[in-house]
Amino acid sequence: MSPLTQFDVLALRREFPILQQEVNGHRLAFLDSGASSQKPRVVIDCLEDYYRRFNANVHRGVYKLSEEATFAFERARGKVARFVGAASHREIVFVRNTTEAINLVAYSWGGANLGPGDRILLTLMEHHSNIVPWQMLAERTGAHLDYIGLDGEGRLALEELDTKLSERTKLVALTQQSNVLGTINPVRLIAERAHAVGAKVLVDGAQSVPHMPVAVKELGCDFLAFSGHKMCGPTGIGVLWAKRELLEAMPPFLGGGSMIKLVELDHSTYADVPTRFEAGTPAIGEAIALGEAIDFLSGVGMAAIHHYECELLAYALDRLSEVGGLTIYGPSTPVERGAAISFTLDGVHPHDVAAILDSEGVAVRAGHHCTQPLHHHLDVPATTRASFYIYNLAEEVDRLAVGLEKARKLFA
Repeated sequence: MSPLTQFDVLALRREFPILQQEVNGHRLAFLDSGASSQKPRVVIDCLEDYYRRFNANVHRGVYKLSEEATFAFERARGKVARFVGAASHREIVFVRNTTEAINLVAYSWGGANLGPGDRILLTLMEHHSNIVPWQMLAERTGAHLDYIGLDGEGRLALEELDTKLSERTKLVALTQQSNVLGTINPVRLIAERAHAVGAKVLVDGAQSVPHMPVAVKELGCDFLAFSGHKMCGPTGIGVLWAKRELLEAMPPFLGGGSMIKLVELDHSTYADVPTRFEAGTPAIGEAIALGEAIDFLSGVGMAAIHHYECELLAYALDRLSEVGGLTIYGPSTPVERGAAISFTLDGVHPHDVAAILDSEGVAVRAGHHCTQPLHHHLDVPATTRASFYIYNLAEEVDRLAVGLEKARKLFA
């Protein structure tokens, strides 16, 4: 791996307090950012600052603290809009996470637009959060689910679009980047094909928005969902972006305070978007801190982050190929995948691999990663996953490889 990068990784690591600790006598190597990333000091300080200085509800008070909170909350919405290239801040709906964003679309848009015989097209590599809501919608509406299969390297079998897209297809929902295979999907191409038959397109951006430049206009999608906690922000805050005309035609997802214009005893009228979809008190501090995380990532540069992670991924694929008995899943070419590597080690259960690595201070994920259908397709019950981010180093990849060799020898 080239020592030259577009930002100073060692200096950047110092901005993450949690990375300065030791685990089991070793400096922490955190390789599970695909599940949840670590937080820089500015984000932690921002969240604390909100609760210390101007903790108040938004949109409801005319006193100073409430006005400060409202300004910061709505400013964060604007930051998110610019980050993904939205046409307006009104296209940004704050939710808890990617899962809630997808459920919102399934209940609100899906319930109003799908009926018996309609079809929803997914892929075999989807996270459960982009499968289960559509299964539930199909049960309610009588719609049917189709799936795009995979080729031998974990890429989408795009030739199946010819038979699985039809005038009955109302929605295509897919991940931009697989959380297991790392595969980066050609969203724009698929969106163009979907729109040609009149279908809408939802993109699960949980694994892509934190790691690469993402602009909704370039993707060509209709909905984009992502989570704050995977992109240096807090838990409990996520984002649904949708085209404004779609949001304005969608009924509310939840009812209650804030999302209304007028409430009578027998009926109510609803607020304009996006407030219509933000019932109750929102995650105010978390949204403000997400805005701070976006400032932090933008300061580093999303293109620079993606470039660095591509370098790190290429090094990791080469280094791990030296480990005997290791099977890596997903495309073999780094340019086709993001910085996550799932693997199995012959004769060693993935949970045992993760436990041995933890004894060396290396934190990885083990299990089915909320992708049971994908693991059934791969014919393995579970995998171990190492996922990288802007604060990881080549030497941590070396420690991962050494730990895997240790596991292999222990179970030989």
